[in-house]
Amino acid sequence: MLQTLQRSRTPSGIAYLDQGEGDETVILVHGVGMRIEAWQPQIEFLQRRARVIAVDLPGHGLSAALGKPPVLSNYVDWFGDFLSELDLGDVNVVGHSMGALIATGAVSSLPDRIRRVALLNGVYKRSITARHAVEARADEIVSGVFDRNAPLDRWFSSEERGGDAYRLVGALLQAVDVAGYATAYRAFATGDSLYADCWPKVSCPALFLTGDGDLNSTAEMAREMAAATVRGEAVVIAGHRHMVNLTAPEEVNEALMDWLNWEVEK
Repeated sequence: MLQTLQRSRTPSGIAYLDQGEGDETVILVHGVGMRIEAWQPQIEFLQRRARVIAVDLPGHGLSAALGKPPVLSNYVDWFGDFLSELDLGDVNVVGHSMGALIATGAVSSLPDRIRRVALLNGVYKRSITARHAVEARADEIVSGVFDRNAPLDRWFSSEERGGDAYRLVGALLQAVDVAGYATAYRAFATGDSLYADCWPKVSCPALFLTGDGDLNSTAEMAREMAAATVRGEAVVIAGHRHMVNLTAPEEVNEALMDWLNWEVEK
């Protein structure tokens, strides 16, 4: 049975978890079909030294639906409204997959509010073939007739299947609201190029992390974004795919610690 983490809600109906304290605030934004629970290893690690806020995407977890057309810019506006509702100053943003696209839009549109940005398994300027494939998946989800377990074959290698991360992600996919999933997936399918040219203008520290086996958020994409960014760094974790924050949490947490410029705890 899926265990739900305790959440608060903003006046507009955005569900979020707020734990830890420190000089830094880290916002965690999950991917399509997931929810706050997909960040458990990072929440546990980061809250030791920072205020950690993990948020449910619109129509995911306990957050209200987006209520706007399914385009990435509306999710970026939603994220800016969330920062305003919590009256947050400058923050560090970590986004995974769809969350990485939202983080890209945030650092492009709200640069004064973003202290650092980290993209985990982010997509960047998909090929025409890849774009057609993801748009076809979006059409299938919008139709309401789709296999909820299909992403597991893309997101996990054969060695990763059957473990705790695999079971958690499977449970999250089974629990996701169809309408919220379809709306977010449409924005994800069409939004990879919207803010893609922002990176040469981004001056804050930027981390681009993926698994070397991720078939869609590739190592090449991570390296290209890092190379285009003034203070960009690419980290590619060997032997892992799309849910690398769950399948290789220690390595991901170490990369986030370096990104936050934290000294190693004695």
